[in-house]
Amino acid sequence: MTELDAQAEANEAGERVRALVQREYGGTDVLRVETIAAPSPGPGEVLLDVQAAAIDRGTLHLLTGLPRMARLAVGLRQPKRLVPGLDVAGRVVAVGEGVTRLQVGQQVFGIARGSLTEQAVALETKLALAPAGLAPTECAVLGVSGLTALQALDAARVDAGDHVLVIGASGGVGSFAVKLAVARGARVTAVCSAVKAEAVRSWGADRVVDHAVGDPLAGLSCDAVIDVAGGTSLRRLRRVLTPTGTIVFVGVETGGGWTGGFVRPMFLALRMLAARQRYVMLMARETHVDLERIAEAVAVDGLRPHVHGTVPLEETPRALDELADGRVTGKVAVRVGGAQ
Repeated sequence: MTELDAQAEANEAGERVRALVQREYGGTDVLRVETIAAPSPGPGEVLLDVQAAAIDRGTLHLLTGLPRMARLAVGLRQPKRLVPGLDVAGRVVAVGEGVTRLQVGQQVFGIARGSLTEQAVALETKLALAPAGLAPTECAVLGVSGLTALQALDAARVDAGDHVLVIGASGGVGSFAVKLAVARGARVTAVCSAVKAEAVRSWGADRVVDHAVGDPLAGLSCDAVIDVAGGTSLRRLRRVLTPTGTIVFVGVETGGGWTGGFVRPMFLALRMLAARQRYVMLMARETHVDLERIAEAVAVDGLRPHVHGTVPLEETPRALDELADGRVTGKVAVRVGGAQ
């Protein structure tokens, strides 16, 4: 039974919550705010009063069901999950059997599948205590993009004094990659659109290059490349990389409707097996250990996410349209339970 089937059979007498609902693949017009049965935590899970959530490119992919290859995991004809969203910030209101790290009343952030609702369940292992000094809407944007950027820098072995090239620096992952690299003491060259250059420069990038003017990689020599955009040829990336440097492929927004452009990076990884330079296809891990490292970066290094804007639950479709059109810098937060 899918989540959609289970939700349809939910007891009408039970507690109910508002949620953004997706019953089919398509554009933002398929999204509706509805009242659904409140979830309950299972073993290893906690129940959250969701204060804020966030959207990213992954939300768009699950909305459209593209690339189609992904439907093997998320639902062939319709989404398995009724409620979209992954990023979450909120308060623990109940815990399931076996939960030991978290307690009722604690403020947390991280990953909850189906976070665009007033209450959501999440695995304890995918949550961490919210860092002090950040509003829920700021905490909500940390999870998916923060984890991806942190693990990309780890995979590239970025350390103080290294020169890091971030391609696609103005988005959710790119913004964290720039900020976290700077916090490590690295020098950052950031590639983005001209309209977003000033914001990226304010995050600490040493150099910001317009991706649309000439060859943005000309004259560079880098110890690591974090490729969030995914559109640069391997030959050009290797040309700017030091002999033992690392290219980390994070994502791509081009390619066919079936594979979404992920087949080519797989072949590139195979081609690079015998090279001194390294090529890593990143598959981000959702783990509380790295979420706690992000919270530490907030507390110790002064990391603050770039929130493009905050919207109420009802305006999430409009925000997704802006994201699809490339008008978002950083992340968009969604106010759910009265968050600021």
